[in-house]
Formats: sequence, C-alpha cells, structure tokens
Amino acid sequence: MQEKYIKRQLDNELIRWKNDDSRKPLLLRGARQVGKSSSVRYFSNQFEYFVEINFEMEKKVHEFFVDDLSPQKIIDKLSILYDIPIIPGKTLLFFDEIQACLPAISSLRFFYEKMPELHLVAAGSLLEFALTELPSFGVGRIRSLFVYPLSFNEFLDASGENTLKKEMQKASPKHPLDNIFHEKLLTYLRLFLVLGGMPEVVAEYIKTKDIKRTQQILDDLVISLKDDFVKYKAKVPSLRINEIFDSVIQQSGGKFMYSKASLTSNHLQIKEALELLIMAGLVIPVTHTSANGLPLGAEANPTKRKMLLFDTGILQRLSGLPLSDIILGNDFKSINKGHLAEQFVGLELLKSSSHFARNELYYWHREAKSSNAEVDYLIQHGEQIIPIEVKSSNQGSMQSMYLFLNEKHLDFGIRTSLENFSEYNQIKVYPLYAISKLEE
Repeated sequence: MQEKYIKRQLDNELIRWKNDDSRKPLLLRGARQVGKSSSVRYFSNQFEYFVEINFEMEKKVHEFFVDDLSPQKIIDKLSILYDIPIIPGKTLLFFDEIQACLPAISSLRFFYEKMPELHLVAAGSLLEFALTELPSFGVGRIRSLFVYPLSFNEFLDASGENTLKKEMQKASPKHPLDNIFHEKLLTYLRLFLVLGGMPEVVAEYIKTKDIKRTQQILDDLVISLKDDFVKYKAKVPSLRINEIFDSVIQQSGGKFMYSKASLTSNHLQIKEALELLIMAGLVIPVTHTSANGLPLGAEANPTKRKMLLFDTGILQRLSGLPLSDIILGNDFKSINKGHLAEQFVGLELLKSSSHFARNELYYWHREAKSSNAEVDYLIQHGEQIIPIEVKSSNQGSMQSMYLFLNEKHLDFGIRTSLENFSEYNQIKVYPLYAISKLEE
C-alpha cells in the first residue's frame, strides 16, 4: 500500500513553475531521501500524462542520449519505450537519478532551447558531483530548486495542526501567543527535534506514533548515507570521509577545528573530505562574517566555520542523545543536548528562505582576550542585518548581542529560546518554533 504523501511547501513552488510561461527545465537538488522524487510524483497529478525515467535502474535508456541530444528524437523514443504520449503542456517528463547519465544532464539545455513548452523536471542523489564534471552544463537555461528535509511548519501540517500553525503565524513580539498554545507548540518542537524532517521518518510517526520505529528508520537512513561515501570520489577513501563526518557531529555547536578532525589526515585532506560532505548536502557550513555591511558574504571568512548536520533527527541519533530528556525535558539544557536547538535554528532559516538559490548561513565572532563575543546567526532582511542569538532562558546574558548592536549601529536583535513572544530594550524574542517567521 502506498504511503500517504506529506504535503510540502515545495508543492506550491512546483505549481508556480508549471504555470510560468518563461519556465526552464527544473533541476531538484538536495541530499538523498529528502523527498525530491516523491514530490515530483505528487506533482504529476497536475498533468494528463507522466513519464518517469530512473537512470540508475534503467540503463537501457542511456543509449537514447549517446550521440544525438535532439529533444524531439529523445521524446519520440521514450514515448515508444514507455507507451505513454509525451505532449508539451499535457505530459510531465521526469528524469530521476539523472547523475547516472551525464549526457542526460547535458540534454536539459537543448530541451530549453528547442522545446521550452514541455514540462521537464530532473532530480538526483549526489548530483553535485556530476555537475562538477559539466561546469557549464546549462548556465541560464536550467532552473535549480534546492530541497531540504521537512520544516517544523510542514511537520505541524503533517500532524494535522494547521490551525495551531496559523495561530502561531499570527503571533509576534507585540502580540504573544496564549500560553496553552505556546506549551503545545513546545511539545511538538521537542518531538520534531528528535524525529527530524526526513519524510520517511515523519510519515512513520504520523502513521504509528511509535518513536522506537522512527529511530530504526533513522538508523537505516544513516547506514544508506554512509554507504554512499564510497561514491563521493575515487581518490578520497570512504573511511576518511566517515571520520570527518563523525567529527562534524562531535564538534557540533562550535567552530570546526581541523586539528581535532583527524589523527591521520592533513589539513588539505580533511578540507577535501569536508567539502565533499557539503556538496552532498549532508553538512551545512555557517561562515564567519565581519558584517560591516551587505551582502553578508562580502566579508565572509571561510577559514572560520561552524558545521551543521542537515537534519536534527540524524544528529540526535548519531550523537546517542537521551530521547526522554529531549521529549520530556522542560528546560533549555535538556532541549539543547548536542546543540540541537542551535542546529534547528540554522536549518529552519535555510528551509524558510527561497529554495531557488543556494542560501548561505553566517555568524559573527570576535576572538579577543578582553572582548570575546559571538552571535549565533546573522540574516539579511531587506536592507537590514538582523542578529540572532539562541539562548537558554530569559536570564541569559545578552552581552554579545548588545556589543554587536552598538558596534554595527543596528536597531534591534533577535533572541530565540523556549520563551513566548515578547520584547524588551533592543531585543525581540521569538520562540524557537517560530524562528522561520523571520524569513517571511
């Protein structure tokens, strides 16, 4: 029996793309198992016909892309093979696992040039590695859409809590939530930190409410993700990639120190393995910036980075964190074991920003004997820089935030914690569960 589809914000993006007269072939990019293929299959309900080609499974199709990349010839052959009409405006053509056939990636530009009226979506696992072999595969002719695990808002929808989500979205620092709604959202937040946003895990919980089974699925996902390490790059041993991956987890919450990452690899080897993990979408860097103006990336320093894992459920499983403490704990310390809250905030900021660009995360840190200070995240909102600190309680020191606000001449900063919405002095307080509202 087919699992019930969990609706995504991505669904709306796909429909907008469908109705765009100037659309380009769409390339879905993201880590393995984040829901790319299932979203396209759900989207196919918008069309009269649907043709899906999996280039990993269906090797025979590769020969259609050997010599002639003429779109008309390709769809004629595919239509005969699958016995399904491929008609522009009526058919959705889906190239899945396209990284397994480089000429198919190259063909996307010709579909744009010769057959722009056809709806063509492509997706793949470890796609970024294939694209490095085709550096100019489709500049200006292909649109990328970056896909992440489910967001907290999507988790609320999947849990049947759309009304609660709308109540949260109406709240603000000037208009806090009723405490009963706030506490209910905190309960869902604790659960989401443990489950994470991998669609298969969320679907299992929605279906069975069995935490133990979700953790078994997370274990399976971890095994499959690590099995992929052998595919990353021939000259980089999978054991080294695994070692650096484990080090990212161990160093969670702080600046990534190359000296602590490996006992046997040098700086260059560690960097290469780390970059492969970033390319695969499993690790997300948070880069230091001086933040003296916009864009934030103009003064970024890539030698100073913190590293996030792409999903809190995967992180808690690999960290061996006590689930009961996270789910039942009422204080920030129990919630933030393994720096889960800090990871959650960074991931939510990414998930709530535009998926049509590869968005970056930034933080600010001053390392000085007399003035050591750090702000967890910085975002750009219009022409403003907004600093964000993840804090344990309303008694937590905000010295770094005030120092940053004074130095950069900014009007306000954001504090996010288990507190309800509120504001005081130059600080606007957003609960952890509502941090995505900053990107609205």
